[in-house]
Amino acid sequence: MASILIVEDDDSVRAFTARALQIDGHAVEQADDGDTGLEKVIASNGGYDLVLSDIRMPAMDGIAMAREIAKNFPDQKILLMTGYAEQRERARDVEKIIVDVVQKPFTLAEIRQAVSKALAA
Repeated sequence: MASILIVEDDDSVRAFTARALQIDGHAVEQADDGDTGLEKVIASNGGYDLVLSDIRMPAMDGIAMAREIAKNFPDQKILLMTGYAEQRERARDVEKIIVDVVQKPFTLAEIRQAVSKALAA
């Protein structure tokens, strides 16, 4: 299956999402902020099949991280998630470098479907 990096500052959301994707057989790594997520992408030389990131996080947010990833790894698939309408609007600035934005809260089925669609894109 796929190699996925989840970047999410909320421990419970990150753990729930990781478990959901591991059930589908994906290899999942985790980061708790954008800085760490970016470091992991660089260390893997853009080797993830998908980066799934929250938008709103302390330090580097998901949009800034997506921009930095796209500079070095333009083919890296990135799927963002947010629970805030204004953050979804901010994501329009990066529509060309992300696959989509998932609205939180999401169900197990919704996140699994969103990831499947992103991997197939």
